[in-house]
Amino acid sequence: MSEDYAERLRANRREKDEFFADHPQSPIPPEQRDEFDGLDYFEPDPTYRVEATVTVHDEPDPVEMETTASNPVRYLRVVTFAFEIGGEEHTLAGYQQEGDDGEIFVPFRDKTTGQQTYHQGRYMDLAPERELDDGDAVTVDFNLAYNPFCAYSETFSCPLPPEENWLEIVVPAGERAPDLN
Repeated sequence: MSEDYAERLRANRREKDEFFADHPQSPIPPEQRDEFDGLDYFEPDPTYRVEATVTVHDEPDPVEMETTASNPVRYLRVVTFAFEIGGEEHTLAGYQQEGDDGEIFVPFRDKTTGQQTYHQGRYMDLAPERELDDGDAVTVDFNLAYNPFCAYSETFSCPLPPEENWLEIVVPAGERAPDLN
């Protein structure tokens, strides 16, 4: 991982910390913002920035995701990403809501979930520069994994990663569990 990449990642994290500390739309409850001194992250690690092979689902299956507010939300499984970490093959499904053709939503859990990371799982968003085709290679960067807003306040309703996106490995990358009083 280039020093350049690590520095860009740190700059993005500083920007996010500023948003969380000051912005009216921050998920940090207003009464806790004075104490807030930034999110907790794992160090940038190139091991968790992987090339994934894409499988596109031409007829995407609908997936009902439970949410923290118990009102399920419906997504379409549009792609599957296959990648290797630690010499083992893994897959994650990518989702979009019907009619949405922008970012691909990748909620997941791993062996840090409930230990070092938020107990309901974390998210990644992939923004392909063009429509994906079978066999395309894309970068899946777990260093960009983030907590859903419901990790900071119960006023948010967040989709929970479906079981197909529960990784049986430790992914010490991205955001750690928030330390909120």
